[in-house]
Amino acid sequence: MTKKLMVGNVAVGGGAPVTIQSMCNTKTDDVAGTVAQIHALEAAGCEIVRVAIPDQVAAESVDKIKEQIHIPLIADIHFNYRYALACAERGIDAIRINPGNIGGEEKVHAVAQECRSRGIPIRIGVNGGSLEKELRVKYGGVTPEALVESAMGHVQLLNRFDFDDICISAKCSDVALTMAAYRLLHEQTDYPLHLGVTEAGTPSMGLVKSAMGIGGLLCLGIGDTIRVTLTADPVEEVYAAKKILRAAGLRKDGVNLIACPTCGRTRIDLIPLAEEVERRLQNCNKPITVAVMGCAVNGPGEASAADIGIAGGNGEGLLFRKGEILYKVPQERLLDALMEEIDKL
Repeated sequence: MTKKLMVGNVAVGGGAPVTIQSMCNTKTDDVAGTVAQIHALEAAGCEIVRVAIPDQVAAESVDKIKEQIHIPLIADIHFNYRYALACAERGIDAIRINPGNIGGEEKVHAVAQECRSRGIPIRIGVNGGSLEKELRVKYGGVTPEALVESAMGHVQLLNRFDFDDICISAKCSDVALTMAAYRLLHEQTDYPLHLGVTEAGTPSMGLVKSAMGIGGLLCLGIGDTIRVTLTADPVEEVYAAKKILRAAGLRKDGVNLIACPTCGRTRIDLIPLAEEVERRLQNCNKPITVAVMGCAVNGPGEASAADIGIAGGNGEGLLFRKGEILYKVPQERLLDALMEEIDKL
């Protein structure tokens, strides 16, 4: 089991539930815009949120943002250690840094000292794109071993300054390489691990990469907090993360939607029907399995584990529960009838 950190009032590691993170794409000094986006992320189910701190004015916005939101706030720091100090002074809940790019050891020491005195954890964020040149030479490029050596070198640096409230990430855009790096970290350390496949891309491909990389690691018992990176509205990252956690069996809240792929037996326009069911249930937190099936052959039988389900037919459809048929309804009433039954559960 990994060590437990407290990011604000949210536990990370130590057997705590895997948490969902995202990152704002607003300008941080646009306080109103950033707060509005965080409120949307909160509503979607985000549990920890990160903002970029590229300059002093962004750092000076931290307390104004924090007083208007309900989830912990992390500052993403690159190159200038003074921004980390400014965020710490303004009550940031955690800081993400790459200790190798904020200057000499005395600057890392200053950040570690400030964070220790205020109980602020630090995430060491190592990326394939920013791997130290000497490690690229040593390992012949970006490899799992190079990423892990980089991360653990930064851990040792913080440890030298008596700082141990650490989370680690080691991401790159290569799924297999990322997974191998996290497996090595899992073997070598008990610090909590922040999982992600960086630069995963647009939702269509990014969700596939993230489900493979993040979901695969979670199924191996590796990982304490996750961010799905998508070239999309950050709210989509949160919905994707929830789906991955449910698929990995780590979240029971919310709907598990199952649907058949359709075939020549299908006598109902199932694809848009399934999409509309998914849309309507996006914010439903009932821990239920809902089935949308194309015909009576694959309906109650193959989806017999569903808490509630529908199956299409010629002009009418079936509603069923746990494999038992409840009643028939005209096709045009099928969706509304399903929603009515879900409301009763």
